Amino acid sequence: VQLQAFGGGLVQAGGSLALSCTLSGSIFSRNSMGAMGWFRQAPGKERGFVAIISWNGGVTYVADSVKGRSAISKDNVNNTVHLRMNNLRPEDTAVYYCVAKRRPGLSSEWDEYHYWGQGTQVTVSS
Repeated sequence: VQLQAFGGGLVQAGGSLALSCTLSGSIFSRNSMGAMGWFRQAPGKERGFVAIISWNGGVTYVADSVKGRSAISKDNVNNTVHLRMNNLRPEDTAVYYCVAKRRPGLSSEWDEYHYWGQGTQVTVSS
């Protein structure tokens, strides 16, 4: 299983950003996935949960820190997860990691996710 993330970059505070992540691998691997989503890590801080979506795209779980200004969705045909973030703040600056887990259930615990993408930098300037 591989996770390829797209998006990120430099954005001004109050602006918007879209991140995407595509999961690739064998049909068996893809069919055994339970959820996909995003975590982030700012310099000097621990990894933090951002948003997760069930593999069929029917259920989402968004962190309180981004709730109301973020939306996660999934393209089931292309096994791609999209994260849209609005009204960005400097504290949203971090490396964003796409993640996936094999077992069903949405979790905010990073150690429950088996697969991690390479990370993409998001920088919000004030």
